[in-house]
Amino acid sequence: MNIYRKRLLWKVLLLIFAVVIGLGSLFYTHDLVDRLKEEERKKAEQWAEATRRLVISDDFEFLFSIIEDNTTVPVILIDEEESILSHRNLPAALATDTLALVRELKRMAKRNEPISIELPNGIVNHLYYRESTLLRQLRIYPYVQIAVILLFILVAYVAFSASRMAEQNQVWVGLSRETAHQLGTPTSSLSAWSEIISSRYPGTDIAEELSADVERLSRVAERFSLIGSRPKLHQEDLPALAQTTADYLRKRIASTIDLRVQNETTGCTGIPFNPVLLGWVIENLVKNSADAMKGSGAITVRLTESSSEAMIDVEDTGKGIPRKDFKTIFKPGYTTRERGWGLGLSLSKRIIEDYHKGKIFVLRSEPGIGSCMRILLKKKN
Repeated sequence: MNIYRKRLLWKVLLLIFAVVIGLGSLFYTHDLVDRLKEEERKKAEQWAEATRRLVISDDFEFLFSIIEDNTTVPVILIDEEESILSHRNLPAALATDTLALVRELKRMAKRNEPISIELPNGIVNHLYYRESTLLRQLRIYPYVQIAVILLFILVAYVAFSASRMAEQNQVWVGLSRETAHQLGTPTSSLSAWSEIISSRYPGTDIAEELSADVERLSRVAERFSLIGSRPKLHQEDLPALAQTTADYLRKRIASTIDLRVQNETTGCTGIPFNPVLLGWVIENLVKNSADAMKGSGAITVRLTESSSEAMIDVEDTGKGIPRKDFKTIFKPGYTTRERGWGLGLSLSKRIIEDYHKGKIFVLRSEPGIGSCMRILLKKKN
């Protein structure tokens, strides 16, 4: 299991844990609300019973104490003709507004069954009530709690991601500069030996290929040096860069692989890019395609354009990429090779999206048929 699958597993487990806590909180609060609602119903019934006994009993002090003890549950008492006789624990604005009291009475009727108060001479009054403010707040409390927790998790995740991204950028810069520095000395030495061999064996294929490889190694060192700083972008010949890169790679991949460049643009002008870094990206994509074909097949580097951007497609007839890995392949450390480091596509994504403000993604892929990677570069207005 690679690092990204482990990370996804941990995220799923944490999400399940959060859901369990949230549901537990909701169920517990729901049960507590039901019990408090039952208690408030009993308070309303006691209030109704005290009101009834005031008519037939002389123990006014005790009965008034029961009525006065209800300081939380809003109630409205009406007679048989639905005229409001009294009310309690309602906001001051409602207490002085008859129409507002009638609207509140209708709301109470929808929420709870009224309590009937049977008085002497067959008179029946009705007591309407609703949940107290405390109970209403308690009912929505778990949702507020979950929202606050989710907001905290979101803020913490964004802060952590930003911190991790900044740390990764520092690592990239430091590693790139150190790599460029370490490659500098042996490259200079190889360059000197290449000149000696070229002078002793002029015009030979060995001398020319060695010189080309030394030059390529120098460009690799330059690439790492550029990654460690902000590279300069220039408007250059994009089709020529694609052709040059393909010509170099054609001799360094299997001869049974047909590598071709199709330029379907009209010159592809107005696109600022760094030829060293963009050439590296194209090279990475072509090499990945060659590795995916196991020695035979076809690779096509196709250039197209629109009014606002240029497209570079690298299409192969390899084994394809599973849809679930379309985004994962660009993360550092992801590789399907036993000895791969999983940095090529990650570097390519950084070069295209961070430095060139473009996009790189899997355009299409089918297992057993092949894949097509696309680079989008914006034209300069």
